[in-house]
Amino acid sequence: MKRSLLSFALFLLTSSGFLSFGHSSATVGGPEPHRPRFHFSPKAHWMNDPNGMVYHKGTYHLFFQYYPDGDTWGPMHWGHATSKDMVSWQEQPIALYPDSLGYIFSGSAVVDVNNTSGFGKNGQTPLVAIFTHHNPKLEKEKSDKFQYQSLAYSLDDGKTWTKYAGNPVLNNPGITDFRDPKVRWYEPQKKWIMTLATKDRITFFSSPDLKSWSKESEFGQDLGAHGGVWECPDLFSVEHNGKPVWVLLVSINPGGPNGGSATQYFTGAFDGKTFKPFSTKTQWMDYGPDNYAGVTFANTGDRVVLMGWMSNWQYAQQVPTSPWRSATTVPRQLGLKEVNKELLLTSSPVKELNALDGQSVQLKNLTVKERYDLTAKTKNKTGLFKLELAAPATADFSIVLANGKGNEVVIGYDKGANHYYIDRSNAGKTAFEKGFGKKHTVPRLSSESNLSLTMLVDVASVELFADGGLSVMSEIFFPESTLDQLVLKSAQGIQITNLKYTPLNVAKGVENP
Repeated sequence: MKRSLLSFALFLLTSSGFLSFGHSSATVGGPEPHRPRFHFSPKAHWMNDPNGMVYHKGTYHLFFQYYPDGDTWGPMHWGHATSKDMVSWQEQPIALYPDSLGYIFSGSAVVDVNNTSGFGKNGQTPLVAIFTHHNPKLEKEKSDKFQYQSLAYSLDDGKTWTKYAGNPVLNNPGITDFRDPKVRWYEPQKKWIMTLATKDRITFFSSPDLKSWSKESEFGQDLGAHGGVWECPDLFSVEHNGKPVWVLLVSINPGGPNGGSATQYFTGAFDGKTFKPFSTKTQWMDYGPDNYAGVTFANTGDRVVLMGWMSNWQYAQQVPTSPWRSATTVPRQLGLKEVNKELLLTSSPVKELNALDGQSVQLKNLTVKERYDLTAKTKNKTGLFKLELAAPATADFSIVLANGKGNEVVIGYDKGANHYYIDRSNAGKTAFEKGFGKKHTVPRLSSESNLSLTMLVDVASVELFADGGLSVMSEIFFPESTLDQLVLKSAQGIQITNLKYTPLNVAKGVENP
């Protein structure tokens, strides 16, 4: 595809790099009032799924679905950002452009250490991207073979990419949704495994060299949630009690537990050919409406780190932001915890984010009856903070983020229903989509008598991690001014065992180095 003048202009802008957090206008009331400060967002234009995430030579590479000619979905490119610490992200030139085979849809990237692909020259280790080509011409002609899998490789550590002359490497047998390859090395059998979304199920393929692929098995036609098409899968192992447990993520749109997009998961066993789940129960990685298409970084060893798209297809193209649309979630460390003889996935903010911590305010054995105003103690002026709270699960309570314009976001625990919730129905701008301003819930999955919450708040979003990451919610919102008031409420009354408020300092990221 011929590059437009706007694409070229964006290349010139991004070639000098852009630190995503600390953008100088990213304060409520400024020219970009809802720009996040410690989440990645592109400097301009449309972004959706993260893809191709890989760690290589001390650098985290984040690729993402990107349309450089507008702020709604369009012909997909792979945008690119890098980070040394997963805290500050520097936007790079566009990595992959559409071509005669189609748009560049989601996929993955691997470090081909053994040069199985043969792309490496003179001892260089190739990075190989595996992605879906989406052919709009064939789609318009009503073909059922308009998506197929292709390769590109980099010999300069991800700076530039060359598409494989033999593309596509996996042709479509006649499945309208045949996309989003997530590839990993399977060491026991010395082969690559591709986890591919194929309409209403996952299909596994294997290859010795990333170029020739053989079908291994299918999974999920009669399991899990099927309210919408399956897409953006990921397969990885997590150590539990000294043994590997395999986890399969499957994003679904629509059909999420709180409407629109969401990601379900299965735990089980994988033998290089077939995935066998431990349970047929549907589980959700994040019950909030704003964590979708999340996948893990490749090449991080035993550590499993995921980032998702912090939006929802229900309203992503209508949210009131400009000149950019969408951000990623914070990077999250994934783990497993056994609850009532069932293995559940946990998510927690990566430890690297602690570098943002300012001077904390800590309160112990705090009695909350009706209302307790924390505003004066916390001096919450920026809307950027981490709040950690522990309490017995004996009564309802809520945490209210508010401002002088009457906007509020309410995060709380409902003992009767035994669930956590986030209510953004009065959070500011909601009229852009009729289903946006709602209260959303997540079941409390822990069986322990005490509960714990960690909240990360960034100008226009909150990410809630409850009970060690068993119950997770991500929500975006659009207040009319900074949510600088912080109030605890409990009609029945509750004793907060421990509360720790930590302002998050992103001042060092304001300007490029």
